[in-house]
Amino acid sequence: MSDLWGKDLVVMNARTHRGPQTDRRRGAAAVECAIVMPVMVALVLGLIQGGYSVDTTHKLYAAVRQAGRLAGMNYRPLLKSGQTGNDKVIQDIRNTLAAEGLPADQLTITITEAEGGGTFNLDDPANDLKLFRISASVPYSALSTASLLPAPVETLSASIVFRKGRSQVYE
Repeated sequence: MSDLWGKDLVVMNARTHRGPQTDRRRGAAAVECAIVMPVMVALVLGLIQGGYSVDTTHKLYAAVRQAGRLAGMNYRPLLKSGQTGNDKVIQDIRNTLAAEGLPADQLTITITEAEGGGTFNLDDPANDLKLFRISASVPYSALSTASLLPAPVETLSASIVFRKGRSQVYE
């Protein structure tokens, strides 16, 4: 075969001819894959684990926020016989998080004064219009037992401050 100027061109079939460069490049690609693949897998697993932590923290905040709204109002018509306001709020948080798939038996839920840290009694009329804090936490080990990576934190928690109001809850 010749080109426009009459010189002969050599055409080689790329499938049948492999030079020494091609064989060395194949080995380099295998080594690169062996080095990069574990890092990529660790990154993907870390993203999944981090996303799970963020999702669980969001669920904790949502449950605490909803219970705090109830605690800030006149919830007495919703109480069962012998149940206190603190018991009702704590039970609501446990029920909400159990419905979300979290281990309700391993939750730590507290209702305290916003600044002093002492126990806050929602039923005490002297506490009307005072600030209180509802906190909920769960150990990370209770959430994920099959993790391939170390736990990012020991405990996931949520805490929000509310004001004890005098609003009515209507049924």
